[in-house]
Amino acid sequence: MPSLIGNRIFSSAPATSNNHPCARPFCRIISTKRFSRSPTTSIAPRARMPSESLSQFPVQSKSTLPVVAPLEEILFDIDGTLCDSDPIHYYAFREMLQEVGFNGGQPLTEDFFIKNISGMHNDELCHILFPDWDFDRAMKFMEDKEEMFRRLASEQLKPVNGLDKLCKWIEDRGLKRAAVTNAPRPNAELMISMVGLASFFELLVIGSECERAKPFPDPYLNALDALRIAPERAFAFEDSVSGTRAGVSAGMPVVGVATRNPRKLLIEAGATFVINDFQDPKLWGALEGLDRN
Repeated sequence: MPSLIGNRIFSSAPATSNNHPCARPFCRIISTKRFSRSPTTSIAPRARMPSESLSQFPVQSKSTLPVVAPLEEILFDIDGTLCDSDPIHYYAFREMLQEVGFNGGQPLTEDFFIKNISGMHNDELCHILFPDWDFDRAMKFMEDKEEMFRRLASEQLKPVNGLDKLCKWIEDRGLKRAAVTNAPRPNAELMISMVGLASFFELLVIGSECERAKPFPDPYLNALDALRIAPERAFAFEDSVSGTRAGVSAGMPVVGVATRNPRKLLIEAGATFVINDFQDPKLWGALEGLDRN
């Protein structure tokens, strides 16, 4: 199995210990089947979210979070937020797209991946990458790509720096927590398990099990509703433009995590502020401010 460490497609992230303080034996992850779409309902096409929703939470010069006290819930994206998975996704897409002659057989560029693939749902990607293919053929490609991702991720996936410290902060305060993702359920459960958080989350929401996936707000709205939390008493962590738009449109502040995506894109999508990782002093200054409230 090829290692992505040292691969120039992305700079490598420092390794983090697997001895996560929140790690416990794998427990149940609550399904949102009561919010599921019917098998015949397709994900809505990619669309721009209303511009007014993106200015709902102005960018803060001092990295504060406009949350109504008391804070009750924190929501996380998974891919690129809990773990630095984008290099693995990029590698799998680059290899497999080249095999089928995408873009005349030219290798996928990092810029194209960031702007057109990262954070998007597979149904949407079928139309973006293969507009001339039969949908079933395109979905088979996506399923094969996800299988390749899981093989690589099972050997190489690492948590984002500072995740253990943040999870302890959340647990110490008894806050509710949910993982909200566009990833397929097998990917989501694998990634959560590999970063030691199998029993940390009270809820796992999968975009394809909602009426609409991100960038629409439905997955976040479903998570808030399931845990009976008002959006003004919660905030989310997101690393992609699609996810940031979804969180802001659900009525929450969003902290952008710049593991791979450019800060400028996350701010333009509506992020309240952007951090490098969960050790970033800006994040801890904002959390201390919430404690004071």
